[in-house]
Amino acid sequence: MLLRDRGFSRPGAPYGRIKRKHPRFLPTPVAVFVAVFGRRKSILLLPTLEAIITKRVGIYIRVSTDGQTTANQRRELEAVAARSGWEVVGIYEDAGISGAKGRDRRPGFDRLLKDATARKIDMVAAWSVDRLGRSLQHLVGFLNELQALGCDLYLHQQALDTSTPSGRAMFQMCGVFAEFERSMIVERVNAGLKRAKAQGVKLGRGRRKDGARSLDEERWGMTRAQLEKRILSLHKGGMGVLKIGKELGVGTGLVHGVVSPFVASAA
Repeated sequence: MLLRDRGFSRPGAPYGRIKRKHPRFLPTPVAVFVAVFGRRKSILLLPTLEAIITKRVGIYIRVSTDGQTTANQRRELEAVAARSGWEVVGIYEDAGISGAKGRDRRPGFDRLLKDATARKIDMVAAWSVDRLGRSLQHLVGFLNELQALGCDLYLHQQALDTSTPSGRAMFQMCGVFAEFERSMIVERVNAGLKRAKAQGVKLGRGRRKDGARSLDEERWGMTRAQLEKRILSLHKGGMGVLKIGKELGVGTGLVHGVVSPFVASAA
């Protein structure tokens, strides 16, 4: 576009003269070219390649238990993508799955990496570093794989973008603290279990002696045995782990735990 068309030159002034008090109207990023038409010069502002190409983003969301929800993570990350002008090409969800588990136990994370390998996404967006994993070894391996694919990473809570050297260094530091936090949680849980055993408490969920349903069974609307039968029935019918979890309102970690022994025995 011509500079004069955006109101940068005074009426009657040559096209190349700019009002210095209005620099805020300059679009960014732009490339400035001076074109000569006969005896007149015109300044043209053309968008650079960065402004033309829209970044394709895959949003990864995860919660560790069935009682938690991924809705807040999804809403915030979609809002960030809209403000940044990113194109959201997919939502990759792992509900009810611990971050300590590997790629083979997290179907949403596995699908995310497969799409990154297929060059379907240019950036991975997640709520926080602990949503990606709580093992420093896994986090560093994940970052190295993204770098090899030319894919960036955005973490909302840490305001971190690994397209910069400082962002990559900060990502590894966040991974150290995420692993430390998990170790502290494990120690507290084990200490509580030992204290309960010393007090004669019988551990494990078990069955209620009065025959009533547990809180989980009340939420499922069926007993654990009935739920497992339903999961296996849907799986044999060709339904995937994610769809089964959404169909029954349970986490994919629970579905995977029920299905995986039968898959292994069939192999």
